[in-house]
Amino acid sequence: MVGIIGIVVIFVMVFGGYTLHGGKMGIVLEAAPWEMIMIGGAAVGAFIISNDMPSIKHTLKDVGKVFKGAKWKPSDYRDLLCLLFELIRLARQNPVAIEEHIEAPESSSIFSKYPKIVHDHEAVELICDTMRSASMNYDDPHQVEEVLEKQLDANLHHALHGSHALQQVADGLPALGIVAAVLGVIKTMASIDQPPEILGAMIGSALVGTFMGVFMAYGLVGPFAAKVQTVVSEDAHFYKLIREVLVANLHNHATNICIEVGRQNTPHHIRPSFSELEEALKAVKDAA
Repeated sequence: MVGIIGIVVIFVMVFGGYTLHGGKMGIVLEAAPWEMIMIGGAAVGAFIISNDMPSIKHTLKDVGKVFKGAKWKPSDYRDLLCLLFELIRLARQNPVAIEEHIEAPESSSIFSKYPKIVHDHEAVELICDTMRSASMNYDDPHQVEEVLEKQLDANLHHALHGSHALQQVADGLPALGIVAAVLGVIKTMASIDQPPEILGAMIGSALVGTFMGVFMAYGLVGPFAAKVQTVVSEDAHFYKLIREVLVANLHNHATNICIEVGRQNTPHHIRPSFSELEEALKAVKDAA
């Protein structure tokens, strides 16, 4: 919703200001379809050339994040802490019993309580692989933390590809707008024998190309890229929370302390309150 509001504000302010200042929308509307074919078509072509098919699909999927926002909501962070609490408590009480949950999370009675998390391959893999390593005596907290940090950095780098691809398109749009404008000038020069009023309209039409290239770059595609980067970076906190809790577990802190370490390392605007988490953990204990 916020993304849609932003787009509406951009169009209203730019074209509203133009018309209020006495500008005529006729020239813009008449030239826009042809300029869009050249500028938009060239931008799409360049985007296809510079990316493989998985990256193209990834980027197109990321565009939806501009309007949907972050995948993980505050309630999901609470659920994640509850899930980790159950897993750590079970691992300490019965190291053998935990194996069925981390080896087959899709059929685990613990994971099944949190369907949104269990359907996220990256989160489940991070939890299960780390707990499996701990059960194999690969329990040097500093070494595990370093491995997890590298894994999270690699995952984040991959997740940000859509943002980088959109930014590359945004960087090229002004130049493509100039290309369209130059072609318009070439067309105008071929009609140099026409009256001034006709030449003026043709030059104005040509300049629409420059306008549209710059407008799409800085008014639409560039902000889209920035928004995708913001959303991806915010979602990355979800996986960092997993690292913080599981590393605290390897330091042999009390289970409640491990969960509190994760809660406190969560950004404030998505962090569950202490009392809210306590109530959720109490419900988990009562259900056990």
